[in-house]
Formats: sequence, C-alpha cells, structure tokens
Amino acid sequence: MNAIPNAKPLTHDTDGPATRDRILLEAARLFRHHGYAATTLREVADAAGVKAGSIYYHFESKEQILGEVLDKGITTVADTVRARVDALPASAPWRDRIAAGIEGHLWGLLQHGDFTSANIRIYGQIPANAKTHHRIVRRAYSDYWDRLLESALASGELRQDTNTAMIRLFVIGALNWTVEWYNPHRGSFQDFSRQITAIIFDGILSHDGAALSKISMEKSEN
Repeated sequence: MNAIPNAKPLTHDTDGPATRDRILLEAARLFRHHGYAATTLREVADAAGVKAGSIYYHFESKEQILGEVLDKGITTVADTVRARVDALPASAPWRDRIAAGIEGHLWGLLQHGDFTSANIRIYGQIPANAKTHHRIVRRAYSDYWDRLLESALASGELRQDTNTAMIRLFVIGALNWTVEWYNPHRGSFQDFSRQITAIIFDGILSHDGAALSKISMEKSEN
C-alpha cells in the first residue's frame, strides 16, 4: 500500500515515549477522519514516520492503539474538568462548579481534538471487547457529572423538576460536538466558553420571552 500523502520522514523506530506518543496522535487523526476499520497499521506507521513492523515494539495490536486513543479522548477531558472544579474554593456555589466543569470539558475537548473527536466518531465501530473496557472509563466520567448535578439539585440550585441523567446527557452531548465546528479564529476560547455556559444555564430566550413562553405553556396545559 502506498504511503499516505502527508507521511513523515522515517525516524528511529524505537526512540521511546516520543515515538509512542506520535503513533497514538497519528492513529487518532486517521481514526477520526477515516474510521477504525478503514485505517491500517501501515497508514499509521507512514503518518508517524516509522516502519510498519516497528509499531509492534510499542503496541501489541491495532486494537491496543484503539483502546489508548479512546481512553485518552476521555481521560484528558475528565482530568481537565476535575482540575477546574477542584480549583474553586470549597464554598463555591454549584453554578460556579458546573460552569467550571463546562469550561474544563470544552478546553480538554478542543485541545486534544483528534483524540476526542475519534472517541465520539468511531465508538459505534469498535470491537465489542474494546467497547466493554472503554465503557468503564466513560461510566466513571458520567458518574462524576451525575454526582456534581445531583449535589446541585440537592442544594436547590437546580430546578426540582429536572432529571440529572437527562441534563448530563444533553449537556455533554452538546459540548462534545463543538469539536467539529468550533473555530478559534472567530473569538477567544474564554468568550466561546462563556456563551456556551450562558446558553446552558439561561437558555436562548430573553427574560421577557421566557415569561411569555411560560404563560403560553400554562395556558396549553389548562
């Protein structure tokens, strides 16, 4: 098979962590754009600038590479979220903690776009045993958000008619897809994060519009 167009010059194949990290990065990029099944180890090797057979010095199989790409797509985001939330004072209101979590999720997501996008795009394509392992990593992150939201609900800072699992699915699902359309040239990350957070907390209606909508809903229920 021919090398892919942007293949890198060959380097020392066994030069430790740097080569290993490069293989993972290129694998994530290829999985993101071409899918898991359509990506070959030779293509990964060409993109990383190593000989195809040398990949086995760092990884036992393509499936191991997949597993590490998927795990990094979650753990980098989860670690950033926890760091942002933990940096707040113990007395911080839950709104501030959720906002910090949103900012952390966006930052981790967008700073490691190939890993996070690959995680989102190819999850449905991966082998069953890889999915079983990775589901544990995903569940741990979901549980973190569930605890955050349930604490906010218990404190009275969230509407009592809400379901925290539904909130988590909606918020994380919406945040995840920003990796596909976010454009850093259209403003700062801070402004982007603030706008996303405001939409999640306050919706898209003005206060007057929200009041009119509530009246309309109450009338339709009567």
